[in-house]
Amino acid sequence: MRLLIVEDEDKLASLLDRGLTEEGHAVDVAGNGDDALWMAAATEYDAIVLDVMLPGRDGLSTCRELRSRGVWTPVLMLTARDAVEDRVHGLDTGADDYLVKPFSFSELLARLRAVARRVPNERPTVLRVGDLCLDPAAHRAWRGDTELPLSAKEFALLELFMRRPGTTLSRQTLLEGAWDMAFETRSNVVDVYVRYLREKIDRPFGCESLETVRGAGYRLREDGG
Repeated sequence: MRLLIVEDEDKLASLLDRGLTEEGHAVDVAGNGDDALWMAAATEYDAIVLDVMLPGRDGLSTCRELRSRGVWTPVLMLTARDAVEDRVHGLDTGADDYLVKPFSFSELLARLRAVARRVPNERPTVLRVGDLCLDPAAHRAWRGDTELPLSAKEFALLELFMRRPGTTLSRQTLLEGAWDMAFETRSNVVDVYVRYLREKIDRPFGCESLETVRGAGYRLREDGG
């Protein structure tokens, strides 16, 4: 998933960034609400982790403004306040879920998967394209009965393809979905990782599921190859 973390505590922001990146997600970090607004408008995120207590524009105001601008990316709010009225207030501003600090990282991951499945269309728990299967929660992928030994970045890239089978994805779209804003966009990293994926999901099985669309990008065949 492509995620935006909005957190002004440097230590927590760094921990979330590192942990989510290690899980294979592409992560951008904003330290205040104003930065979050322009970043969320400029990039299509799968979910936003938004702290309530931010300097200047707080998380509640930021969430309300996101919705007023037509940004409907799922929002998971973080807060140190655990009173029912605080949670209700957060949800009423347009948040999709609420997580009270301190929290376990595994619960954060589970809640992010849950909110990301809700829009724009219901997302299945396990993705299936032909005999290719991918389970984001368990971080497992397999073809038929064979487990696929994917790295975190290979897994993230395959998930992008499996969420949009039959659709040609440009290199820029793949970069934006699997890498963060700081990545060098002129790099041929997408081509390299597509080659890695083919070596693991296609070649051992005599398949050609990942197609090159000349001048446009790559496409996962709808029948899974």
